[in-house]
Amino acid sequence: MNTIVRLMLVFMLMIVAAPAYSAEVVQIYDCEMLDGATDEDIKAVAAEWFKAAKKMKGGERLKIYVRHPIVGQMGEKDFTFVLRAPSLEEWGVFTSGYEGSALEIIDDKLDKLCDCPGSTLWEIEKLE
Repeated sequence: MNTIVRLMLVFMLMIVAAPAYSAEVVQIYDCEMLDGATDEDIKAVAAEWFKAAKKMKGGERLKIYVRHPIVGQMGEKDFTFVLRAPSLEEWGVFTSGYEGSALEIIDDKLDKLCDCPGSTLWEIEKLE
């Protein structure tokens, strides 16, 4: 999860360089389960992380999902965490308060269950 924190800091810099968009954004973390970890363990720690995130400035309206593949290419990722924010601006406010927060302690718990070396940030546009 330390890699995740670094990636989130990069995305923070993007906020300074880019105008504030009103479209929703989604960050997707590709994860691999470590030996001995279960889906239930990961969901429990993810729920703990989400509860703490909702208390942070900018995290009040976050949504979190855990996606498990049913059919498709299997391999380097067992599941994905999906974090959804109402805007890039709110995502930036949330990530700017991440360092030194309670979430870093929960990240350590997640590090014992899964490895999430990479993520991507997406803008979501609804087509009418």
